[in-house]
Amino acid sequence: MHRAGFVNIIGNPNVGKSTLMNALVGERLSIITSKAQTTRKRVMGIVNGRISESLQARLNGRASEAEGVANGEDFQIVYTDTPGIVNPHNKLHEQMMGFVGTALQDADLFILVTEVGETLKNRHVLDKVIMSPTPVLVVINKIDTSDQETIRQKIDYWQATIPRATVIPCSATEGFNVDAIFEHILRQLPEHPAYFPKDELTDRTMRFFVSEIVREKILLYYQKEIPYSCEVAVESYEERDGIDNISCLIFVERESQKAILIGHQGKAIKKLGIEARKDIEEFTGKRCFLSLHIKVLKDWRNSEKALKSFGYALED
Repeated sequence: MHRAGFVNIIGNPNVGKSTLMNALVGERLSIITSKAQTTRKRVMGIVNGRISESLQARLNGRASEAEGVANGEDFQIVYTDTPGIVNPHNKLHEQMMGFVGTALQDADLFILVTEVGETLKNRHVLDKVIMSPTPVLVVINKIDTSDQETIRQKIDYWQATIPRATVIPCSATEGFNVDAIFEHILRQLPEHPAYFPKDELTDRTMRFFVSEIVREKILLYYQKEIPYSCEVAVESYEERDGIDNISCLIFVERESQKAILIGHQGKAIKKLGIEARKDIEEFTGKRCFLSLHIKVLKDWRNSEKALKSFGYALED
């Protein structure tokens, strides 16, 4: 028997969705910063594996391996990280919420990530989760920042809000209860052949991850509206023996933002390039030459043409 299914991760901005997916996948596929709205698109991570005899025993509720459990059951979990749930203020937000809406339609399991002290801000999305027949796992993340009584109250709240859901407290950054989440996911996977070749890790290209690494550094090193006014596109990606030659365009909405990105005597953009290049080389396992260029594209967050060129247009 082979198990396979789609596990879509949803929740408010900055609750740790990307951190959790990276922990479950075992690779750093989604960018992570302390700023909200870091994830803008759906990011898929594919995990293939074989269920050991001892794990199969636990999944079947058996205390030991001595009950003749078949060894070596295969599985494929297709995780999807989604943008944080927001009330849209521009066309970019609308497209981001479109990715969330699609994620609510094509899952075998929803993981609703929340944290102590917050509730889902968009009631419309919560109602869709409640009304959907798809199994739900509520993960209360960042419990290392709270106390036992508050966590208990939060567990009770979510069990009352979504009675059919399983609720698991977790600290994705510390790795606490990540194994319990993984085992619950395996229990929910239907019998199905693999959806993707077993050697695939994601459906995204290397160009996508390069652009995300550069955007992550912008989120980390710039303040106020700058990170949210930027979009990164890979202009060229030339693979060579020993070193890759990569050129990226950073789009901003105003000339003043371009000046801030460049910084005094070009120091800010130089630092951005150095730090992004380090992470790209770690991700690809190769040296690279990275060049960054800045272009002003006025009000791109409200331009359907620009958003489509950046890959935000939803498939029909």
